[in-house]
Amino acid sequence: MSDRQGGAIVSLVRACHPGPTVAVTTIAVMLGLSAGLEVGWLTVVGMTVLVGQVSIGWSNDWWDAARDSAAGRLDKPAAQGDVATTTVRAAALAAGAVAVPLSFLAGWVGTWHMVLVTSGWTYNLVLKSTPWSPLPYFVGFASLPLYAVGVSGVAVPWWMAVAGGLLGVAAHFANAAPDIDQDRAAGVLGLPQRFGARPSVVIALVVLGGAGVLLLSQLGLSGWARFAATAAVALPLIAGSARVIAHRMGRPVFVLVMVSAVTDVALLTVAA
Repeated sequence: MSDRQGGAIVSLVRACHPGPTVAVTTIAVMLGLSAGLEVGWLTVVGMTVLVGQVSIGWSNDWWDAARDSAAGRLDKPAAQGDVATTTVRAAALAAGAVAVPLSFLAGWVGTWHMVLVTSGWTYNLVLKSTPWSPLPYFVGFASLPLYAVGVSGVAVPWWMAVAGGLLGVAAHFANAAPDIDQDRAAGVLGLPQRFGARPSVVIALVVLGGAGVLLLSQLGLSGWARFAATAAVALPLIAGSARVIAHRMGRPVFVLVMVSAVTDVALLTVAA
């Protein structure tokens, strides 16, 4: 393999948005593990969600390549010409096609995974630059526990789906906040870009708080376990809110948002 080919492969991997891809796949595996899935089905869930997520990531870089290039986005391999847009498009379509039979290995519960994938593609191709940009995040992440836990054959309670959806909305606002100026320059005007960075962080914190309260109300914890879980949910939210109120935006705020999100995800997986 030549250095050029190796570089193109690395760029293609970067174009799938590896951070969010790994995060969502890990959450799915954790949900399946908590639901008692055996290794075989756990592997199916992990591979299915991984393939679905890389298809979403590649569709994003393919569809936005021209716009990202015009905005000078250095973090987008297709926009920088590090990998051909046609290659990213082919990879996105191929992964999306493979995700279909993988999803239905578990039967009709795989429909929920297809809802997740369709939501991601709908965001990238249709709703990213509209006030409806949070909607596919809510629908997609609400579908994640319905699939990952549903593969076990148990009925997934409504509040797990709602909590998943809220986490998705929070992720949308938190993820968009640091790049709002770049996104606006590129012509991306979703709801976070219309609100601005500071309001987006506030929304992310409020939504994370709502997800945390919902999960705490349904887990049935008592005594020290409930106290510890409540503190874990509340403290990063309080600290993050204090920094936002004091106009001290910066990396510490986003770290606190991340800590709050991880806490809620942990509660969600425990709930499974």
